[in-house]
Parts: sequence; structure tokens; C-alpha cells
Amino acid sequence: MTGRLLARGLIAGLVAACLAFLFGRLFGEPSIAHAISFEEARDALAGEPPEPELVSRTVQSTWGLLTAIVMLGAAYGGLFALGFSLAYGRIARLTPRATALLVAAIGFVVLVLVPDLKYPPNPPAVGNPDTIGLRTEVYFEMILISVCCAVIACLASRPLIQKLGTWNGTIVAGVLFIALVSGMQFTLPDISEMPDNFPATVLWRFREAAIGTQMVLWSAMALIFGPMAEKVLRAPQRSSSHARTLG
Repeated sequence: MTGRLLARGLIAGLVAACLAFLFGRLFGEPSIAHAISFEEARDALAGEPPEPELVSRTVQSTWGLLTAIVMLGAAYGGLFALGFSLAYGRIARLTPRATALLVAAIGFVVLVLVPDLKYPPNPPAVGNPDTIGLRTEVYFEMILISVCCAVIACLASRPLIQKLGTWNGTIVAGVLFIALVSGMQFTLPDISEMPDNFPATVLWRFREAAIGTQMVLWSAMALIFGPMAEKVLRAPQRSSSHARTLG
């Protein structure tokens, strides 16, 4: 059963990745183009020669972007299917479709929203090349912290629900997650490397497109995976019913 769900998770992730690519291509590329133009103009004023273009912008914005998002979608699809397998039947009495939406919401918050609130994505021309290693390291540390805080909140939710009821226990567990994440964020350094005169609108549009692309990916993955998982889970029930009828 888990293997069949995993296969469908990969399919849902790949299809959702294609939809996310279309969104990112439509809404993200204009801000990237503006950021690159800003960087080129800044380098020209400083008398610096243009950097060699190892991969053309056409390839970066089409096949390069599609390849990156498809790989991300496949990875997320596998994790999503495993998360669904763990959550289904253990979180209240939700249907497969509702469980898929809940798992997608949790995954988006834990893996995307929380890390991006601490270290939001930046377009080209923002960031010091000498600190890229540090920025990558602390970003993945933030993801790990977010996952650990989510696990702690989930483990605490069961006794809280038994003591306070489903609604109040869930709210307290959510507040616990927020408190843990907020506290742990102070242990990581703040990184601000915004160049002077960089257009605020370009930065804002880029971050909107980045978070929007992730929202499309996770929501589409849940909406695609839910019906497929429902068919997989209902198949054994139909077989059992048919066997009882024959008996």
C-alpha cells in the first residue's frame, strides 16, 4: 500500500511541478530580469567587466528552471506520500482528500514558510558571493529546526488533545510550534546584504513569485494526490466487501 501511494506521490509531485514552473515562469522571470539588469548596470558603473555567461538566460529561464522544479517536485512528492501514509487514519477521521490537504498545509508551513520568514529568497544582485556558503548552511539549519519543532508539537498534541479536547489541544500545539520556532530563530544570525538603491518593488515581486510558486506546488500536489490516494485506499475495501458477498 505504501509503495502504491509513493508512486502516486511522485506522479502528483511531477505534475504539480509543471504547474509551478508555469507560475514561476510567468510571474517570477520579470523580476529576475530586472534584477539582472540592475546588477549589470551597477557593474558597468563600477568599471567591472561582465561575468562570462556559462549558461544562457534563455536556458536558465526555461529548461533550467523546469529541471530544477521537476526535481524538487519529485522529492516533495515522495515525502508527501510518506507523510500522508503516516497521517491517514491517525489525525481525526479525515477523508483521504482532506488528509492530503492537511499534510500539504503542514509541509508548506514547515518546509517553506518558516525558513523563508527567517531567510527570504533573494533575486540576482542581492547577496555577497563570499557568504553563499554561510547563507546556504543557515537556511538548511532553519529547515531542520522547523522540522524538529513540528515533530515536538505533534508529539505534544496527543496528550494535549486528550486533556483539552480536539480544538483547544490543536491550538495549544500550534502555539507551541510557533513559540519553539520563534525562540530558535534567535540562535541563527540575521543576514542582510541588500545593495544600495536596489528597487524595493523588484525585491517584493520576486519574493511574492517565489512563495507563490511554492504554494502552487504544494496545493496542486494535494489536489492531485488526494483523489488517487482515495482510489488506492478504497480498492481493499471493495475487495473485502466482494469477498464477504461471495462468502
